[in-house]
Amino acid sequence: MTTLLEIAGLSKRFGGVKAVENLSFNVGPGEIVGLIGPNGAGKSTAFDLINGVFKPDRGTIRFDGEDITGLRPDHIARRGIGRAHQIVQPLAGMTVMENCLVGACFGREDLSIDAGEEAVREAAHFVGLDDRLNTYASALTTAGKKRLELARALSARPRLLLLDEVLAGLNPTETEHMITVLRRIKARGIAMLMVEHVMRVVMSLSDWIVVMHLGRKLAEGHPREVAENPEVIRAYLGDASEIAAFAEGAS
Repeated sequence: MTTLLEIAGLSKRFGGVKAVENLSFNVGPGEIVGLIGPNGAGKSTAFDLINGVFKPDRGTIRFDGEDITGLRPDHIARRGIGRAHQIVQPLAGMTVMENCLVGACFGREDLSIDAGEEAVREAAHFVGLDDRLNTYASALTTAGKKRLELARALSARPRLLLLDEVLAGLNPTETEHMITVLRRIKARGIAMLMVEHVMRVVMSLSDWIVVMHLGRKLAEGHPREVAENPEVIRAYLGDASEIAAFAEGAS
C-alpha cells in the first residue's frame, strides 16, 4: 500500500520522562489507524509531534513523501493534516460558521472567504450542524461542540485527520451518530489516525491498530491480531472490560 503518513524513529523527552521513544508506523491513503494504549502511553504526545505542537528530539515525519518534521502547526494544516482535539475549545463568541471559516481559510486549499463558506456548509451538513451555522459556539451542547470540532477540521479539506478521543463525553445515541460520520469520512477517502478509549469502536472501525505502552510501540497489526496479542493483553491487565472489548470489537 502507498504510504500517506510515515513515522520513523520518533522520540520526545520532557526532562527525564521519555514521552515517546523510537515510535514508527505508517498510515495509508483512506486508511483508519487506531492508536491505542493505557493512559500515559504517549498517544497525545505523538499527535502533538505529528501536527507540530512539539518538535521531536529524534526521528522523522513524512507526509505524502515530504519531510514535515518540526514544521509549525499552521504549515502542517496547509499540507493537509487536520486535527480534532479531545478537549474542545471553540471560539465561544463566534458562530459555527465563523469557527469553521478559520479552518477553511487556513487549510490545505487556502480558500477565499466565499469559497471557505461553501466548504463550511459542506462540512457542517456532513456532521449534522447545517441548521446551526449562525449559532454561537457557546450555545452548543457537548455533542454539538464535538461536531463543531470535527466540522472545523473537515472545512480545511484535509487528506488526513488526527482524531483525539472524539467520542469522549458522548452518550450512546451521540456515539452512534459520530461513528456514522466517521464511516462517511472514510468513504470519502480521507485517512484517519484515531486515539480512542472506546475499544469496541476503535477495534471495529480501524483497518490497522498500533498499541503504545510507556512511550514505545508495543504491537501493531490487524484488529484481531492485536486483540489476541499476549503482550497487549498484559498491558491492559487489571481492566477486564477493556480486554473483553478487544475481542468483541475485533470479531
